[in-house]
Amino acid sequence: MSVQIDQGKCTACGSCASTCPVEAIRIEDATNKAKVDDSTCLECGACIGECPVDAISS
Repeated sequence: MSVQIDQGKCTACGSCASTCPVEAIRIEDATNKAKVDDSTCLECGACIGECPVDAISS
């Protein structure tokens, strides 16, 4: 299971980043979109249900 963020849907609200237990998601300054650090992500799925615009999938 690889966590993917649909950049077209992402509103950079930060819900996913604040939910991530290992801080593997951050809001990028350049794009103002969420990005997953695959090397840190546990693929736990905690972020998926937190996204209010359903931009995250596995």
